[in-house]
Amino acid sequence: MFDDIVLFINIVQCRGLAAAAKQLQLPAATVTRRLQKLENAVGCQLIHRSARQFKLTADGEIYYQAYAELAHQLQTTAHELDRDTQQISGRLKVLAPTNISNGILQPMWSDFLKTYPEIQLNLELNNKTDDLLMSQADIALRIGPQSDSNLYQKRLGSIATVLVAGTQYIQQHGEPKSLEELSQHRLISITAMEQWHLKNRETVKQNTLQPETHTIVSDVRLACQMACDDLGIALLPMSEIINELEGQHLKRVLPQWQGPDREIFAIWPSGRLLTAKAKCLRDFMQKFIMQQSVLQGIS
Repeated sequence: MFDDIVLFINIVQCRGLAAAAKQLQLPAATVTRRLQKLENAVGCQLIHRSARQFKLTADGEIYYQAYAELAHQLQTTAHELDRDTQQISGRLKVLAPTNISNGILQPMWSDFLKTYPEIQLNLELNNKTDDLLMSQADIALRIGPQSDSNLYQKRLGSIATVLVAGTQYIQQHGEPKSLEELSQHRLISITAMEQWHLKNRETVKQNTLQPETHTIVSDVRLACQMACDDLGIALLPMSEIINELEGQHLKRVLPQWQGPDREIFAIWPSGRLLTAKAKCLRDFMQKFIMQQSVLQGIS
């Protein structure tokens, strides 16, 4: 009904049905039909039908005065919202995990701002999965699929998990040649991955281990540091250990075996249109992540 009220306001301001039809680029018959529909809905005639002159009825005058300003405000707001939705500029609030954003993805944020200098990025880093609606964020980066049905999500890529140990640990204890030999080593496990689901990249064979771990920690970075301190073999995501591998503080063991991939998702509220700048970031993140072959454990 709102569209028909706006049409009526346009008819009044154009001083006639034919002029309104021309301005709105609608067939004259459509304008007439929709005016009749509105009059039927409100239960009174709004415009005197006359080929010689345009004149509102008394009810039409009251109706116009009641809705003209409101219709103008609603149309103005709709135009502003449409403009904001299409612009690749302005404020963009993003939630993302701390570790990966400070690590492998740090160049991505800088490159994005260099590419789109008109965007004012408000990047909030937190390893907790804060409520997207409560935080009023435009989009978020998350590790793993989200169970909330009120969210849209798009897979951007994945991170391999691999077996690593400190170089001195390997020198002192030797390097395992098979999964069975892992039982002879000190193992470091993360609480979220107490079972090691492993897959051979060469043979596609799969194996699940319940490692007798010497140390179990809840934080990935701490597990990484313990491996660097030569305390044992750990199964860790590539995103957390790239610098340590490049600096030769860590070395991959049984490199043909990998743990489960950690999938990376962009998420946003299902009841909200994704703005042009948020879409731009989503696509930028996907392109960047897909180009990081090291995340898939490919050297």
